[in-house]
Amino acid sequence: MSKLYSILKFLILIFFIEIFSKCEKKENIISPVHPLPNSNQVAWQKMEYYAFIHFNMNTFTNKEWGYGDEKPIQFNPSQLDTGQWAKVIKQAGMKGIIITAKHHDGFALWPSKYTDHSVKNSLWRDGKGDLIDELSKSCKDYGLKLGIYISPWDRNHPDYGKPEYVTYFRNQLRELLTQYGDIFEVWFDGANGGDGYYGGANEIRKVDKKTYYDWPKTIQIVRDLQPKAVIFSDAGPDIRWVGNEKGYANETTWSPIYRDSLYPGMPNFNDFSSGQENGTHWVPTETDVSIRPGWYYHPEEDSKVKSLSKLVDIYYNSVGLNSSLLLNLPVDKRGLIHENEIENLNQLSDYLDQTFSKNYIYKQNIEASSSVKGFEKMNLIDGNLETYWVSRPDDLKPNFTLNFETPLEANTFLVQEYIQLGQRIQAFTFEIMSNGKWEKVYEGTTIGNKRLIRFKSKRIDAIKFSVSKFKKQVVLNNIGLYRAPLIN
Repeated sequence: MSKLYSILKFLILIFFIEIFSKCEKKENIISPVHPLPNSNQVAWQKMEYYAFIHFNMNTFTNKEWGYGDEKPIQFNPSQLDTGQWAKVIKQAGMKGIIITAKHHDGFALWPSKYTDHSVKNSLWRDGKGDLIDELSKSCKDYGLKLGIYISPWDRNHPDYGKPEYVTYFRNQLRELLTQYGDIFEVWFDGANGGDGYYGGANEIRKVDKKTYYDWPKTIQIVRDLQPKAVIFSDAGPDIRWVGNEKGYANETTWSPIYRDSLYPGMPNFNDFSSGQENGTHWVPTETDVSIRPGWYYHPEEDSKVKSLSKLVDIYYNSVGLNSSLLLNLPVDKRGLIHENEIENLNQLSDYLDQTFSKNYIYKQNIEASSSVKGFEKMNLIDGNLETYWVSRPDDLKPNFTLNFETPLEANTFLVQEYIQLGQRIQAFTFEIMSNGKWEKVYEGTTIGNKRLIRFKSKRIDAIKFSVSKFKKQVVLNNIGLYRAPLIN
């Protein structure tokens, strides 16, 4: 009888342990806020900063948009060195390069078998060159990712505007996606249709931007041939345009958007550029801007390269506003990144290194308003982007505070949401205690992948971050406090 009683006690104990374990696991399940990014989008978002290279026929005609009547022999860089590009870009801290493989004039930087309007009929490399192949190898040499820009518009091709051109466009897309290794991003421009050479017709041709390219089938080609690539256009499907070419994302930037209501080249795109809080698809923004006034190299702009202070401002207002920065470098007629660009890029790299090399928050005392077991406050300051702090469901005013044993001087605050569980924060405040007095430094809306807040450098006793409006429990994976150098 006593043996049976012991067995019964043991079974009851196991039962309650199982119940407790299930309750604990239930507490540790964090409900996502849809839509969510896929793995390709998460990997892309972590890149944050990469280069655009505008180099093509326009470089040699001193134009921004070629008409399509140019001759292949006009393309003839004297010192082209994609290794120089990759070295400069790597040293600048960028993670990849997107190259204008074909712009609106239709000239192809690779020996496409579908057209004579390409490098195979140029004087460069005696017609035997393949710039995309050279760049692909240089990217591998320097540990950079390769992206491809191919314009859907073609002012040279005689069939543009007809169904036959869409077949041609897709054939060239397949060439680019099968001959040069892994592609991290495919970039489709929103400019489509207008006046052009069109094989000698010299006329205006317009297309229905929403239907002409049959985008679902074109996108499927990319999915099949480069399954890890993200696709950019005004409307996505993976990344969308920020809405301007000045280098500034919106103060409020939601990654979700009603994707199916948008299409490349739509006239009122800016109405949607900040995203939609309750959008149906995850389509974050990319901020594209040129380091010069123009996208292509023009010698008269050699003295107009953006200054360090301007580049820093762009960085904080793109990467620091839940976007990624695609900074254009117009390669010159030699085929090299110009010395003026190199100087200013290096200044920016030094500035960012000095700013973010030391996080003053590490090993400090942090207090949080609440935490879910397994997702405690220390996850905010462990330097691991895969761990995160989660506020309790009943915490209506989630916040955390750091008190510094010794006052320190800083001027930059960083905070990141764990976007794999969705974008959740709708409004927040950031406060500083200096000389024993609290001061509200900043009130903001969205966070997303990263928010950078700049403020006047001062001695700090403590900081406090409070969320005043949110969709569900707050989920943050990283914070930082930094001291940026002064810009002369």
